Amino acid sequence: MNHILVTVLDLGGTFVFAISGAVAAVKYRLDIFGVMVLAFAAGNVGGITRDLLIGAVPPAAISSLNYLGVSVLAGLIVFFRDPVVTRHNNAVLWFDAVGLAFFAVAGAEKALLHGLNPVMAALLGMLTGIGGGMLRDVLVMQIPTVLRSDLYALAALVGAAIVVVGHVLGIQAVPTAIVGGLACFALRYMAIRHGWHLPHARGSGDEA
Repeated sequence: MNHILVTVLDLGGTFVFAISGAVAAVKYRLDIFGVMVLAFAAGNVGGITRDLLIGAVPPAAISSLNYLGVSVLAGLIVFFRDPVVTRHNNAVLWFDAVGLAFFAVAGAEKALLHGLNPVMAALLGMLTGIGGGMLRDVLVMQIPTVLRSDLYALAALVGAAIVVVGHVLGIQAVPTAIVGGLACFALRYMAIRHGWHLPHARGSGDEA
């Protein structure tokens, strides 16, 4: 059951993050090949990194055509239906928030299935969530969202930690995955809507 849950969450996160990558590509007026590359990179890099670190090789994203198919589908939807998908200015942020929630809980759950201790499983869940978004931003020459001062990595860590705590307490995986995903998305939602952020470094020109 847990393996099925991880696969469903993985594919869901791949699809949503691939949409965010494709939206970013369209925003920067890349051609259809560029849209597909960014969709695949955003949708799969976090999961590939996670699988390599836990020894699940070859990674699911390159051993199963499902991940490529989901990424291509997301890219095509955005490329041919761009005005529908990107009618909101913050489309990338919202799709990114949903993908973050999917991947944070999927990453933590898969790490637990491979025998990692709870602390490292939570951290790996966070890494799974932020990996694709980081590469997407780098490829379009933006400072990655995770390095800016809004709640991003922290939201992923909270979602992953809820999954881990539920595992330690013996709670079934599905309820904890739902609660963890909702908690992660809620934190990102509040950060986007209300400007919640962590303390940021002062520049040399800032007042003391």
